[in-house]
Amino acid sequence: MVLDISVFKDAIVFSSLLTLLTIGLTLTYLTTKVPNFAHGSIATVGIYVALILTKLLGLNIYLGLLPSFMLGGLVAILQYIVVLRPLSKRNASITTMMVATISFEFLLLSGLNILADYLSRSFLILSRYFLLKNFDFFFMGERGVLFISPILVIAITLGLFLLLTKTKFGVAMRATIENPPLAGTVGINADLVYIVSWFIAGGLAGLAGCLLPLWFIGNPDTGSFILISIFAAAVTGGLYNIYGAIIGGYVVGFAEIGLIRFMATLPDPFGAWIIGYRPVIPLLAMVITLMLAPSGITGIDLKRIMRRFGRK
Repeated sequence: MVLDISVFKDAIVFSSLLTLLTIGLTLTYLTTKVPNFAHGSIATVGIYVALILTKLLGLNIYLGLLPSFMLGGLVAILQYIVVLRPLSKRNASITTMMVATISFEFLLLSGLNILADYLSRSFLILSRYFLLKNFDFFFMGERGVLFISPILVIAITLGLFLLLTKTKFGVAMRATIENPPLAGTVGINADLVYIVSWFIAGGLAGLAGCLLPLWFIGNPDTGSFILISIFAAAVTGGLYNIYGAIIGGYVVGFAEIGLIRFMATLPDPFGAWIIGYRPVIPLLAMVITLMLAPSGITGIDLKRIMRRFGRK
């Protein structure tokens, strides 16, 4: 029973952080229709903000949430303005732009590796394969990240709902996402909408990244490693729906943590060795979703299904 509770707690933390990352990925896809393969490394920027804040400056890790959000947002804007916008103006294909995001991912990864080496050599701190659990606070006998991560998901979801439905900019954003040429004809600055969208998306990645080392091992390639889970969550929930990112994040997160822990406790031929194959679970979730519901969970027509069952 204790194991079940610990697995549930781990699933809440991982799923909440995965959801923040998935919302950002979905937001960028909705605007530019390009899957951003650099999204994971933008989250890693937040990981190293947390490391510098705690190990070098001796500050509380939660003070890094705002700087991580801002820095992640700025990196995402840089990616859009320098890489994607020029290609879009030249009518580059989706494939070309997707390859461009992969190139940007490699550049970011190289920069993060240089930063890690600089921190370890200049300040003699562990900057690879590190955990920052000791810098978390405790509330009611539990680590603070267990409460902060789902609270952030709720706050971000509420904030996005109000932005998209109660503000003029939200209306402009929805109009631009649905029909960019038509939005331009009515005076909406589509480029500004894209820039703000990418800033929010990158900010959410940095925000999640700041909290990741409280639960997940930090390394320059950490974001690249969890990118599979991010894409799986986005596809499972529905790439064309921000709220689908929330559903997909929790479905894939709980499945990934729950199934791998369950299989690790089974007798031969399963066991602890199965943990190394954890990325297979989000891949399976993505494959099953594409086979049964290509538009994701939020794309399922429940009324149509109910009508079919009613006829039978």
